[in-house]
Amino acid sequence: MTDSPEYQVYAIRFAHRDASYRWEHFYRGDPHGGAPMPIDYFVWVATSPEATVVFDAGYTPETAARRGNRDYLQSPMETLGALGIDASTVEHLAISHLHYDHVGHIKDFPAARVLIQQKEWDFWNAPSGSRGDNVHHWEPGDMEYIASQIASGRVELVDGEVEVVPGITLHRTGGHTAGLQIFRIQTAAGHVVLTADASHFYENIGSDRPYALVDHLYSMHLAFDTIRELADSEELIVPGHDPLVLERFPAVDGLEGLAVRIA
Repeated sequence: MTDSPEYQVYAIRFAHRDASYRWEHFYRGDPHGGAPMPIDYFVWVATSPEATVVFDAGYTPETAARRGNRDYLQSPMETLGALGIDASTVEHLAISHLHYDHVGHIKDFPAARVLIQQKEWDFWNAPSGSRGDNVHHWEPGDMEYIASQIASGRVELVDGEVEVVPGITLHRTGGHTAGLQIFRIQTAAGHVVLTADASHFYENIGSDRPYALVDHLYSMHLAFDTIRELADSEELIVPGHDPLVLERFPAVDGLEGLAVRIA
């Protein structure tokens, strides 16, 4: 029996992309075949009377328009407001990794302590971050803003496992990116694990087939093991981009297609 608070956890869908195929989502996928496999974009929130923690910060409508082929549905902050959570007062924001689709709205959580893994920041700010295809995965404006917030002390660079507040911990896995971290949350149903991009889809972890974008392959496989160890059941594992999340969990009344309650 734990003395930690039990959180309510929500997945917030803010964007969608239809123009993707199965081969794009699996390591060494075959580009000559495969059916369409759409992708959703989420942020998540865990809330209790004691604390509210937001996980990841999505991307902006401007980034969606610039990159194309993305339907921006509604800002995460607006959906949070509909859940009774004022983004401007959120005290904790944990960022899984620094790809553009996870950091774009950090500035819209001005009161939040922001937690990013040191290893993740170091990779993207070394020459490696601007070589080859890596440059496609981040937005200069986002990185400049984060740098300014590190300098001000609002963004905290952490190392390894960290307790954000009682009942919520961060766990660095790497794999997809050098310092990717996942999130474990105590709920009435047991420990939920938000995988972020450690497993984009249920099928990645279910078939032991990592996502196509790889920093370190072995770490991606180990991340699957860590996810299972941290979650109290398979049903409490929530992948980072799978449209099936909206089918497996109940919609929030009035926010159908935008928010589901995980636990």
